[in-house]
Amino acid sequence: MSRLSRNPEERNLNGKVTEVHKAHRSILTDAFGRRHTYLRLSITERCNLRCTYCMPEEGIPLAEKDKLLSLEEIEALSRLFVELGVRKIRVTGGEPLVRAGVGELCGRLRQIEGLHTLALSTNGVLLAQKARGLRDNGVSHINVSLDTLSVDTFRTLARRDRLKDVLNGIYEAKRMGFESLKINVVVMRGVNEHELPDFVRLADALEVHVRFIEFMPFLGNKWSPELVVPLGEMKRIISSQFTLHPRETDPASDGPATEFSIQGGRGVIGFISSLSEPSCSGCSRLRLTADGMFRVCLFAQDAVDLKSLVRSGVSRLEMEKAIGEAVSGKWWRRPELNELVGKGDRAMVAIGG
Repeated sequence: MSRLSRNPEERNLNGKVTEVHKAHRSILTDAFGRRHTYLRLSITERCNLRCTYCMPEEGIPLAEKDKLLSLEEIEALSRLFVELGVRKIRVTGGEPLVRAGVGELCGRLRQIEGLHTLALSTNGVLLAQKARGLRDNGVSHINVSLDTLSVDTFRTLARRDRLKDVLNGIYEAKRMGFESLKINVVVMRGVNEHELPDFVRLADALEVHVRFIEFMPFLGNKWSPELVVPLGEMKRIISSQFTLHPRETDPASDGPATEFSIQGGRGVIGFISSLSEPSCSGCSRLRLTADGMFRVCLFAQDAVDLKSLVRSGVSRLEMEKAIGEAVSGKWWRRPELNELVGKGDRAMVAIGG
């Protein structure tokens, strides 16, 4: 198994001894003082749905298997990031549950010393079958993407008839007792904004978090500004039936959502407003795609090819330098909306969300 050592000997990702490791610099702290402790780790580009806001109907060209990180390479890179200061890893895709060995991988990631939280994001289609295995392998936090409670709307959005499977997955995950269970809802005008109160009721009934997300532009997802329901409007829709009470959150651990409790309710409501009110100033997230491209922002087009560095056998210090240079160059705030539209270089499904 490839892995990185600590002092006194320095090894590369293939296990060969290189230079003695020097004292760590603040490699994951950017030029604005933001510490990056959260790694979103995509393990596949494949998905068993075809959601309109995520990918084109025909899907995307998939990288060949040898172009993707192996499970051993994923583990080795994850270990490196944890040793550099990452404390939370979220396994994503595509749909991560379609990758063979996902349970085993999670078990190996959970054994990394210094990792505090192992989370996984899923569309829920296979969750009922795999929830127990994920829990047994140390996954503590589950996020499920579900944009509608209507069978017909689900079929239109996901281009598949799998709503029942997703709901069963949520119920099974709730039964398994994960530390955190969140439902993510991408809100689109004329599609599902009228369902926001229904999701609030679901959060209350299941005692879970539901997070409403502004529709963001990515390659092939037919985004338009007319489809965006901004944060303020989402709040007004919900406030017409419920009373919202703000909750204190820590962006470094809780992510970009602004959270509220509902008076008399047991669930939690969150809003992710990456377009109307971006939370860039408190961002602590980094991303590694399934083909080994390291990104410091969801909207960034520049990426560092860590897979090639791993396979070429570079030293630990060279890996740290490549990662550190990327982090230090992270912008303070994502580009303006008019700059984002039409400039995405990959579909959301290939980035990992």
